[in-house]
Amino acid sequence: MASQNASGSVQLQLIQADPVRRSISLALTQIFVWPFVYLMVVMLLMFSKKETFRTETRYILFGHSLLVDIIFLCLTDFVVILSYNFVLLPLHFCIPICMLMEVVKACASLTIIAMCVERYVAICMPLRHHAISTSRRALIVILVIWIVSSISPFVDMFILISTASREYLSQLSHCHYEIMVPEKMHQFARGLLHIVGLVVILIIEVFCYVMIYLAARAASSDNKKSASKGQRTISLHILQLFLCTAEIMCPYIEAVVMQYDIQSFLTVRFINYLVFSITSRAVSPLVYGFRDEKFLTAMLYYIRCKNNTISSDTIKQS
Repeated sequence: MASQNASGSVQLQLIQADPVRRSISLALTQIFVWPFVYLMVVMLLMFSKKETFRTETRYILFGHSLLVDIIFLCLTDFVVILSYNFVLLPLHFCIPICMLMEVVKACASLTIIAMCVERYVAICMPLRHHAISTSRRALIVILVIWIVSSISPFVDMFILISTASREYLSQLSHCHYEIMVPEKMHQFARGLLHIVGLVVILIIEVFCYVMIYLAARAASSDNKKSASKGQRTISLHILQLFLCTAEIMCPYIEAVVMQYDIQSFLTVRFINYLVFSITSRAVSPLVYGFRDEKFLTAMLYYIRCKNNTISSDTIKQS
């Protein structure tokens, strides 16, 4: 019991003590999170109602991206609300929450990569696109994404259970992923793995961007518009991946800041959450929800709650 109280007091120091600042931070979090959650839920509902979206690879991947972003935002907001109300949970309750947050975070990055590759195939291999990008293969890709994303959290869980003491596993804590990797060596290995993943992601992104850029330059006037639009889409994907990658590196930056000043740590952590955790999810609706004419037309129609169906003449393939 004494160890639980000690660990709890340490965890409570990681929350803003000033009630005014804490209330403002909590209010800002809700203002940033829930409009995007609402928008994504509307998009996801519309995606489920339109067969044309459920049969095209890029929209299937986009729907999956919306789903994992909704799960991530809701989970992180739940954790923030608990934290700002000084609610500590037993570690064995936090572990599944932290694992799920880590899985959907990795799923978001891998889904963006899959969407970039799909755009590369569509623009650089137009004659083979329909044969390669099928709805069945899209579902297989999503399954592979979930399997790959789950490997690291499950490995971290097994290492934690095997190496941590019973006192550590029974302590009270806020639900942040750093509780899964308490050992310095484990943190170093995890950081190294993230760097390797970043290099692989950058190679794939640069390859897709360069190939689409070359296709845009060589395209005829009829296809140049489509290729240029795909190039801009890839650019936005690169921005989103940068934000997601920066989010992964934030805990390491925050750990350095915390060694010098706890108040600076609290400020940096809150800014990182708003800028990288939330903003990176906001880019996804921007990429497809507002830039894709087909999806935008259907979304506006759905929001207006009209009863008649959208004619195929109104919605044109972007």
